[in-house]
Amino acid sequence: MTLFIVSYLAGVLTIVSPCILPILPFVFSRTDQPFARSILPMALGMAGTFAAVATLAAVGGSWAVHANEIARAAAIALLAVFGVTLVSARAAAFLTRPVVALGGRLSGVAPSDRPSASGSMLLGAATGLLWAPCAGPILGLVLTGAALQGANLQTSLLLLAYSAGAATSLALAVLAGGRVFAMMKRSIGVSHRVQQAMGIAVLAGVAAIVLGLDTGLLARLSYASTAGIEQSLLDQVQSKPDAISTSSVGSDATLAVNKAGQGYRSSLPLEGKFPSLDGAVKWLNSGPLTTEQLRGKIVLIDFWTYSCINCIRTMPYVRAWAEKYKDQGLVVIGVHAPEFAFEKRIHNVERAVQNFGITYPVAIDNDFKIWRAFRNSYWPAHYFIDPRGQIRHHHFGEGDYEESERVIQELLAEGGTQRADKGFVAPDAKGAEAAADFDSVQSGETYLGYKRASNFASPEQVGADEAQVYSAGRLQLNEWALAGNWTIGSEEAVLNQSGGAISYKFCARDLHLVLGPSRDGRPVRFQVTIDGKAPGTNRGTDIDANGNGTVSEIRLYQLIRQDDDVGERTFEIRFLDPGVEAYVFTFG
Repeated sequence: MTLFIVSYLAGVLTIVSPCILPILPFVFSRTDQPFARSILPMALGMAGTFAAVATLAAVGGSWAVHANEIARAAAIALLAVFGVTLVSARAAAFLTRPVVALGGRLSGVAPSDRPSASGSMLLGAATGLLWAPCAGPILGLVLTGAALQGANLQTSLLLLAYSAGAATSLALAVLAGGRVFAMMKRSIGVSHRVQQAMGIAVLAGVAAIVLGLDTGLLARLSYASTAGIEQSLLDQVQSKPDAISTSSVGSDATLAVNKAGQGYRSSLPLEGKFPSLDGAVKWLNSGPLTTEQLRGKIVLIDFWTYSCINCIRTMPYVRAWAEKYKDQGLVVIGVHAPEFAFEKRIHNVERAVQNFGITYPVAIDNDFKIWRAFRNSYWPAHYFIDPRGQIRHHHFGEGDYEESERVIQELLAEGGTQRADKGFVAPDAKGAEAAADFDSVQSGETYLGYKRASNFASPEQVGADEAQVYSAGRLQLNEWALAGNWTIGSEEAVLNQSGGAISYKFCARDLHLVLGPSRDGRPVRFQVTIDGKAPGTNRGTDIDANGNGTVSEIRLYQLIRQDDDVGERTFEIRFLDPGVEAYVFTFG
């Protein structure tokens, strides 16, 4: 229920996104018309269309992308006609009769002044098709869940809650805008001029959308203005929903015995039973484990996937806990649940386990059976289980490492382990495993596959699953572009000819990119520049000072780590061989 409420509130917040500005004129042009026949149908049409399009984006393939592009073009054309009918009745008369009739129904000025509920709903549907680019991280979470678990009732209801929140804020804006609209009428004295001004604003909005400003310049402003608010809402759900506060974790977890001779009992709450570990397609570093075998042990379940930067930065602590407490009764189990298709390949996971130095058991959960048993939704996610098979604590995402280690100490003490060491691990993390510089990060995770891509700045339209030549345009902050002959798939962009490049304007200390070699396994050489120059001391661990590197396996590559003042920088990676697969940018 909490996630439904947060999804609704996130939808409400969308109205303050600057990238909504081109759409508002379509809405305010209805402010002088009855609520029941104009505003309400428009809001319902917008909410229903938004939910339908978002559902297609979550579970559809390239056909859904093409369908959405066609519908978006139709919506823009429809709203342009609507704007023309508002600006000039004479110009509208030159259009064909059916188009004039449709525009008249939408504008409410012909053939009569009575607004049409069906016309308002059609206008709302068109608005919904243009609203989706302003979605924030909460919608991204819902769509990720849909992609992992398939279409289901919960996903549809969450999408509907998000769109209902957007429709609510839209309706409130219209009601508030109605007063402004009436004041404008009184001050100008001629309602037709107000109507013309609205028509001009509508056409300006159409122009902004056609030029890509709704997902370019304005989307950048939206990232700064609303994503932070949405993320804080999301963090409240993700970080500690039912979790204990620091004060409920004992600062001294050594074994305590009361006067009656009974063992120490932690104040950690009971959060449910240890779900089944059945369903893994393979186990690494051990045979299959069951909950019955683990009875009497303290168990830490770590949900991760090997190209996830958040998981990578958490891993040094998980390894250190596994090593420090293994002789005291702690069993760490990594559950590898893939985000991308390549992470389902068992040999890729085996190589990652070796590269990361993981020695504890790892269950390969390609079918998400263990994931669903825990009702999990996040990478990374940690579940702490006591000797009686009860979940006593959970933590989602990075950070709070001392609190998590206190939980381990609490459960060990509760299980009867006498500990002398009360300290905390302090792993010496290197490369991509080092903690992020969150104070400097102004760029967010950016996917290159069309299923979740955003802020694409090449002048050419995305050709889903088709080879196409792209060119790099001028980039603004958090925009990216392709240059050369690429095929953009649902998860990745694949380079068809050597010499192609990817550029990104970012602001963060670290830049990472998940890359894979050509599909026949041949390595791909590349060269990185930052602001047009060799990175030098600002290089990441996977390139040299001149920016040279090689994609030899499919994984996350750290390409930039700045050692001077962090600011806006233009990154470019140019590939000297064809076939590279590029998945997602992450920052730290």
